[in-house]
Amino acid sequence: MGDSRTTAGLATELLIDGFGRIAEGVPDVVEGLSVEQLLWRPDADANHIAWLVWHLSRQQDEQLAQLGHVRSAWRSGAWAERFALPYPEDAHGYGMSSADVGAFTAPDPADLVGYHEAVHDLTLQVLRGLDADDFARVIDRNWDPPVTVAVRVVSVLDDSAKHLGQAQYVRGLAQRRA
Repeated sequence: MGDSRTTAGLATELLIDGFGRIAEGVPDVVEGLSVEQLLWRPDADANHIAWLVWHLSRQQDEQLAQLGHVRSAWRSGAWAERFALPYPEDAHGYGMSSADVGAFTAPDPADLVGYHEAVHDLTLQVLRGLDADDFARVIDRNWDPPVTVAVRVVSVLDDSAKHLGQAQYVRGLAQRRA
């Protein structure tokens, strides 16, 4: 008996599960913390929770929007105006200096969670629209082997998971210091 699900369909289910775990973790890492705790840095060059959550959301948002040929949640949902960050609107955190991280201003914690929820909705939309040909499509020939859509999506998921883990770790440090 064969399984009627396609390989692309199974891949999509796994990716949705993985990104769902990030979406479940974001509220847990933010809720109940004061603005001081969200902006606390373990040392002068470390990233704080608010920046880590914003960055994991921004990189996921921009990269999945590109793959799906849609506008990012950041741009279509007026999140840039809501956050009012001292960065260009297209900033997503990659390559930012310690001073840039320090300039991040804490939005309402509910906005960090709300923005990530919007990003997760966009992610689901894009993932559900991909088929086997899309997953196999090469999007960056600057690597050996060239990067496909599938590889890029896994890379985005990996980056999001790492940054969520970092935020969870900093949360623990911030809570213990109180």
